[in-house]
Amino acid sequence: MRCFVAIDLPADVRGALGAAGDDLRVVAPRADVRWVGAAALHLTLKFLGEVPEERVAAIRDSLAAIAAATRQMTLTCAGLGVFPGPSRPRVVWAGITDGLPELGSLAAAVERAVEPLGFAPERRPFRGHVTLGRVRSPRGCGPLARAIDARGTRYGTWKVAHVVLYRSHLRRTGSVYEPLATLPLGGCVV
Repeated sequence: MRCFVAIDLPADVRGALGAAGDDLRVVAPRADVRWVGAAALHLTLKFLGEVPEERVAAIRDSLAAIAAATRQMTLTCAGLGVFPGPSRPRVVWAGITDGLPELGSLAAAVERAVEPLGFAPERRPFRGHVTLGRVRSPRGCGPLARAIDARGTRYGTWKVAHVVLYRSHLRRTGSVYEPLATLPLGGCVV
């Protein structure tokens, strides 16, 4: 099964990001982008890839330990951008502007927790973001890039009380995410 570790977004932030994605679709209707639906938006801490079912309990237990040792944090989602850059966009994202040191520490702790279980650490530096869409080809991306450069909107602030181990079911219409474990951060009740 394909799994990842993520932070959920509250409904108001998902709604604001969904509206931003809708605006981008209107501005760049010919852009070849597979947009993520508002209900599926999340902040990925670690993509695990294929995980045998018998290893899920060990992953959950490792993540529970680091979650319990991590304090609740406040994050703000604001601004839009593309990875790796406007000349060849591959991912359309919304950024995290407040709470980055705490978020980075949590992501590093997740990396350390799953590495002994056979998951290679990510080589690229962690960049807290929410993926709004994946660019399939450069077709029609000019208006998209210009619209993204012009936006600095804040999409919301929230307190993070837990992390989630998700299973990703790949469908023709897009991925469907199934929570396998919700792990409260230290001092929080889920």
